[in-house]
Amino acid sequence: MQKTIISIIFAIAISLTAGVGHAAGILTPAGSGHQPIQIVDHHVHVVINNGFAMTEVQQTFFNPNAENLEAIYSFPLPKSASLSEVTIYAGEREIHGEVLEKQKARQIYKDEKSKGNSAGLAEKKEFYTFEFRVYPVPGNGETRIRFLYYQPLKMDASIGRYLYPLEDGGTDEAGKSFWTTNAKVENTVSMSLELKSAYPIKDVRIPGFEAAATIDKQDNDHYTVEMQLSDMHLTRDFVFYYRLEDNLPGRVEVIPFRDNKDKDGTFMMVITPGVDLKPLSNGSDYCFVLDVSGSMKTKISTLKRSVLKALEKLKPKDRFRLVAFESQARELTRGWLPATPDSQARARQILDPLGTGGSTNLYEGLDLGLKRLDDDRAVNIILITDGVTNTGIVDPIRFHGLLQKKDVRVFGFLLGNSANWPLMQTIAEASGGFYDHISNADDIMGKLMLAGSKINYEALLDAKVKISGIKVSDLTDDTFKKIYRGQQLVIFGKYHQGGPARVTLAANLTGEDKTYTSEFVFPETDTDNPELERLWALATVEKIAAMERIGKMKSSESESAIRDLGLAYQIVTDYTSMVVLSDSTFTERGIERHNQARIAREQQARSRRHQQPVKNYRVDHKKPAFKFKVPDIGGGGGAIDPFTGTIGLLIAGLGAARISRRRKKR
Repeated sequence: MQKTIISIIFAIAISLTAGVGHAAGILTPAGSGHQPIQIVDHHVHVVINNGFAMTEVQQTFFNPNAENLEAIYSFPLPKSASLSEVTIYAGEREIHGEVLEKQKARQIYKDEKSKGNSAGLAEKKEFYTFEFRVYPVPGNGETRIRFLYYQPLKMDASIGRYLYPLEDGGTDEAGKSFWTTNAKVENTVSMSLELKSAYPIKDVRIPGFEAAATIDKQDNDHYTVEMQLSDMHLTRDFVFYYRLEDNLPGRVEVIPFRDNKDKDGTFMMVITPGVDLKPLSNGSDYCFVLDVSGSMKTKISTLKRSVLKALEKLKPKDRFRLVAFESQARELTRGWLPATPDSQARARQILDPLGTGGSTNLYEGLDLGLKRLDDDRAVNIILITDGVTNTGIVDPIRFHGLLQKKDVRVFGFLLGNSANWPLMQTIAEASGGFYDHISNADDIMGKLMLAGSKINYEALLDAKVKISGIKVSDLTDDTFKKIYRGQQLVIFGKYHQGGPARVTLAANLTGEDKTYTSEFVFPETDTDNPELERLWALATVEKIAAMERIGKMKSSESESAIRDLGLAYQIVTDYTSMVVLSDSTFTERGIERHNQARIAREQQARSRRHQQPVKNYRVDHKKPAFKFKVPDIGGGGGAIDPFTGTIGLLIAGLGAARISRRRKKR
């Protein structure tokens, strides 16, 4: 087994395509002959409270044509988002959604549309988008749609991040050739956000929207944000950062839900390790694996300049390699070069004539990047690409097997909203690493400082979480190859009755076994957070899909399990969709209103939480599980390490190219 620690930095699907593209917006078949349906307004309401966020979106469509038309609205799919409610306002009526098996939902929508009845359909398109179909939008008239989803949020070194995705990821070429997208909002776009925290909030930030947003501090643990914009396209992501107070303790939090003693409860456990992880002190190697496929044509000049700037930031004892790939991969430097002025000049000679062409063979580029490794040096492999793998080996099982051959750490950056995160998840989990999503709207240098602190510090190894005292089942995760500095563990599961329990985190730190424990009580009943059931179901769906990708579950078994979870917990999956009909139509078709009952329960709980102060779910107050504080990575200034400077320059340079092209198009 290779003993070198390797940090593989992925920048998958960099979202540098300009302007409207196939972003959030109304889709119209190319050459349809109709004027595109318009988006009159777009209103977003977000509540962040106790580890998860609720996002509610309302928008109005206007049909400028004389005849009734179908509106097809595409929206980038947020990671781990549980689409729970869809409402269509048809004249004076409200019609609501129920989750059914996908083909059945499609057929019902088609039947109702053919009859001229009001109907809607919400589907998930792989890992790319949610797609909403609404019929009819009356000729020269309006229709309004509302949808709501939940998603878990992790803290990273006391920094939280919420993303409302709108921008195109730039990877769906087939979709772009078929659809034209109208992403312009004719009147206003508004955003209201409420943040409640169990711990004091030190600061909040909205990169790029500072002038438009009104931020009010209601209390030390409560902030609100209001923003209204006009004449805007839905092509720009909204990112909200919040930073908790410095020197918070490592901790264990357990958020339960159980409304009936005769049924299993659901819980979300959040473990924030406070462990004294030391910095790594050995020298580093940097291997740049560069995508030079045809789609990089407009970006290659900026990529070259950025790589050369990054090389200037390396320390004298560092080394570097250059690898390029398109349909095939090739070594450019023929081995490691010392980070000297002469070698940097040599790199310039190599990069200057480098052209583009061909497709994207990600596997071969990665495979070549993993060669020529020295056992006694830490290696950072930086892979820069603007697309999803489409040539050569594309099977996730093969990627998983490739990384199983090495003792590696994989750090993934997913840039753009249609990147292949399932493949990245496979790559990261195979090595015990992690991946992160970065938007063009992100505070990129801050994100990279967080990532750099993980790469340059020790990690807890072979971690195992065990819950005893009370019978628990269906955990979404309990084993972690590595836990990095500032990283949170979020585990969903079921518990079978109330009573005292103990959680144990066992791990290895620098060759020594460590155990961290906490005791707490599962309540007999707790009705504050019914949304946890949907979040558990979606996390379980993602776990099942991951097992299928690496060949640990047959596709027929995973499809059946995912479909059953989607129906039981009323979530939209690859095999279930939400059909929106009138109450009378549901009755006529004999469709039970499972989602209606869930929505009523969730709305009641949201109303109660809104009236109450935020609840602290920490369970290790009396006997802390961890000795040290959570590392404070976000403040204090200081020098930027070579890793952060390197990646920051690359991304900043490519981002500047995107902005420059947009200005030219105007």
